[in-house]
Parts: sequence; C-alpha cells; structure tokens
Amino acid sequence: MGRVRNLQKRKTNPRLVNLIDLLLEESVKNKVGTWRYVAEKLASPSRDWAEVGLDKIEKFANEGEYILVPGKVLGGEISKPVKVAAFNFSATAKAKIKEAGGECMKIEELLKINPSGKGVRILI
Repeated sequence: MGRVRNLQKRKTNPRLVNLIDLLLEESVKNKVGTWRYVAEKLASPSRDWAEVGLDKIEKFANEGEYILVPGKVLGGEISKPVKVAAFNFSATAKAKIKEAGGECMKIEELLKINPSGKGVRILI
C-alpha cells in the first residue's frame, strides 16, 4: 500500500483523501481487490481518471449490478434504469440517469451498501 499512500499525500481534496483511506481499509478488512483497484485509480493524477459517458454505461450495464466509475460520469443517452456510483457526475448525466429510473450515488455510499464488492462492475 506504500505506492497508493505516497500518491495520496499529493491530494488536497479532503473528501478524496478520506475516500482513498476508506477504500484501502475495506480492501484489507474484506479482502476485496475491487476497492484497492479503485483506491489506486483515485490516488493517481486526476488526468488519468475515468470519464465515462452514459452511452458506455448503457452498453455494459446488466440488471441488478452496480456500475462504478472511478472518476466522472458524463452525459449521453441512457434508457434503462441503472445504479451508478462515481466520484463525480455532470448535471446532465445525473438528470438523465434519474429520468431513466436509475440511481446516482457517491462511491462512499456504494461502499456502505455493498462492502463485499459483489455485483459491482468498474467502467474506465
């Protein structure tokens, strides 16, 4: 975890620093590699974060699973109800997900709902 901690020291956003800590703790406690991977992505420079459009979410989302974006969700077209967790959402993306009957949440909320990481698909 040394590499992630070193990258984390450069971050100034307190929400991001706390989220990385929380993800690393959960990955060790529940032995879930998913959370460690997301922590590594968020600890990296923000220019390397994922920016996923709703079209990609529409294409890859399945019933009953959570979509996790370690970055920002951007606009596009979506027609099916999906549960999306991300660090940030554009206003358009948030409105369209809710309009389609889906749910937007922060990564912290998904971690509380699903600490085991089962049924989570990461899109980058």
